[in-house]
Amino acid sequence: MTGGPIRVVVVDDHTVMRAGVIALLAAEDGIDVIGEAGDGRAALDLVERCDPDVALVDLRMPVLDGVGTTAGIVARYPRTRVLILTTYDTDQDIERGVEAGAIGYLLKDTTREQLADAIRSAARGETVLAPRVAERLIARMRRPAQEPLTARETDVLDAVADGLTNAEIGRRLVIAEATVKTHLLRLFAKLDVNDRTRAVVVALERGLLHRP
Repeated sequence: MTGGPIRVVVVDDHTVMRAGVIALLAAEDGIDVIGEAGDGRAALDLVERCDPDVALVDLRMPVLDGVGTTAGIVARYPRTRVLILTTYDTDQDIERGVEAGAIGYLLKDTTREQLADAIRSAARGETVLAPRVAERLIARMRRPAQEPLTARETDVLDAVADGLTNAEIGRRLVIAEATVKTHLLRLFAKLDVNDRTRAVVVALERGLLHRP
C-alpha cells in the first residue's frame, strides 16, 4: 500500500447493497471506492484492472462465490487484501472464508465507522473479525486452559511481537498467509484473547514468550 488513499473495490451481487456500501464509504477520508462487481468472476477481472488495496467481498454470489473469489484474489493478486462482508456467520462459512485467505470477516450489520476502521486495518495487513465472528471461532477452537502453544504458534506470536504483518510472518516462516491466520486463531483461542496485542501481553505474562 502507498501513502495515498486506500483503494477499495466492492463485490456483491445485490445492486442496492453495493450502492449502500459505496455511499457509506464516500463519507470517509482516505478511502476511495474505485470499482464494483456483481459476481466473483467479474471481481477477479476488476482486481486485475484496478489493483485495489482492499476488496470487500460478499460470501454468496453467482458464477463464483466469495470463497472462490477470495482464493483467486489471494493466489493471483496477493497485494490486494480480501475483507469478507456478509450476512452469514455459521462456523462453516467463517472457516471457509478464513481458510481461503481472507484477512477479515465482517457482518453486514457493521456500522460505517467499524467498516472504515476494518478497511484501514486490512490495508495494513491486520486480521479483522467482527466480534460475533471472533466469539464463534474462539468457542469452536478453544482448548483446555493453559494448553501450551506449539512451536509454530510460538514462532508466529514471536513475529507478531516484532511488529510483522501476516504477510511478513509468512515470508519469515516460509508459510502461506492463510496458514499464519490459522495459527493466530488457534493461539487466540488458547490464550483466550481477541487481538494480536493482547495475545503478546498474555503470552509474556505466562512466560510463553521471552523478549529482551
